[in-house]
Amino acid sequence: MTASKQPPRAWQRMLSGRRLDLLDPSPLDVEIADIAHGLARVARWNGQTHGPHVFSVAQHSLLVEAIGGGLPGGDGPAQRLELLLHDAPEYVIGDIISPLKAAIGDAYKSVERRLLGAIRRRFDLAPP
Repeated sequence: MTASKQPPRAWQRMLSGRRLDLLDPSPLDVEIADIAHGLARVARWNGQTHGPHVFSVAQHSLLVEAIGGGLPGGDGPAQRLELLLHDAPEYVIGDIISPLKAAIGDAYKSVERRLLGAIRRRFDLAPP
């Protein structure tokens, strides 16, 4: 008898205890506290910034929301949430720099799209 080949492990246990499947993410496994915690600990641009501290994706997201929320059409609750969550998949996959995203290609984009779709469904936002 041959051993059955198991699919690769493609999930991560989140701080909340949820298990997020990267290949088939469920909106039910997306928690705002996991997103906030993860983004606060992810450095933008691989940490290649000046100063004694990294510039986190959470800081970037708050800045985008503050600027975008002040623009015409950006001040509604759903629009502000969209601005805050625009980089939300990075709470799981990190802030991969654009040149590496280009080198990886469609495989990365596919995972990112699935995560963003699950996140947007979780918070009742329109599909990406």
